[in-house]
Amino acid sequence: MKIAVLTGGGDCPGLNAVIRAVAKSAHQNGIEVLGIKDGFRGAVEGDFMPLSISDVSGILPRGGTILGTTNRDNPFAYETKLNGVTKTMDRSDDVLRNLKEHGVDVLVAIGGDGSLNIALKFANKGLSVIGIPKTIDNDLMATDQTFGFQTAVETAQEALDRLHTTAESHHRVMVLELMGRYAGWIALYAGVAGGADVILIPEIPYNLNRVAQSIQRRAKQGKKFSIIVVAEGAKPMGGEMVVERMVAGRFDPIKLGGIGAKIGNDLEEQFGMETRVTVLGHLQRGGSPNSYDRVLSSRYGVAAVDAVLEKEFGIMVALQGRDIVRVPLHQAVDKLKLVPLIDPLLLTARSLGIELGD
Repeated sequence: MKIAVLTGGGDCPGLNAVIRAVAKSAHQNGIEVLGIKDGFRGAVEGDFMPLSISDVSGILPRGGTILGTTNRDNPFAYETKLNGVTKTMDRSDDVLRNLKEHGVDVLVAIGGDGSLNIALKFANKGLSVIGIPKTIDNDLMATDQTFGFQTAVETAQEALDRLHTTAESHHRVMVLELMGRYAGWIALYAGVAGGADVILIPEIPYNLNRVAQSIQRRAKQGKKFSIIVVAEGAKPMGGEMVVERMVAGRFDPIKLGGIGAKIGNDLEEQFGMETRVTVLGHLQRGGSPNSYDRVLSSRYGVAAVDAVLEKEFGIMVALQGRDIVRVPLHQAVDKLKLVPLIDPLLLTARSLGIELGD
């Protein structure tokens, strides 16, 4: 038996740990492993490489992915230049042909909702597919956590610790904009862990007057600084998310960004508050995975190979409670997992007096 593994979508801590676990577990069971370079682009173009035990040696603590990745190049809407003109074509059959020519029996797709939606389409075309949930956003249904999330939260929390000292020194309002797309998981967890005074997430449209009143109350209590954590998808009541730009060729062409600057400017212009804005950006994706994500990634990789051995396909391995289980792939991508308004940590934030903007 031979399997191929690819990493799709944005990079995140733990990708190499998963690749390592898949390769080591597969070789332990006599299964040959190929890596597909640069996500589904490599699958379309036939850019494959063998993955031996030595190829994955020492990569457990490394950030990024040794295979490369891309959040573009959807095989079902692949941009191809013909006679100098860029056209969008369905090249999914090229992927199937390349896999067949390399003798691949199973595709292991490591990705978020975009990559796993593509994987589901291939499963519907008859390809044996197993998905592994990856995204710092933690917005995939059917799994309690995706790998990469905890490390991203830890990075954001460390940034908040540093912002606290400079905010307190200069008596300023500090705004930290975090990733997460349409879900507020990173902002919520990092905000609580980092002692934020205000947390704004997409699931709760904010009232700027409430935010300002909260900061003013702190000032009357002698607290001359405030920390605001805002998810990139947050929006004001009756308003829209701030879109930085549209990116053609991506599964989701909307690139969010700029809500931190908007909040900072609005607080200064409307309430005269001296404000500084930090956008943590891709620092949340980079660096070595923490111990939690290394363990979770290893468990996911081994569980995917177990599913191969038991010939159970069209599934995604998922964390539910303390167990790694298998769920139908379509359950993972039917809709995004957003922060429910009764989420225990959200209720904890309210009980701690953290302003949520509503």
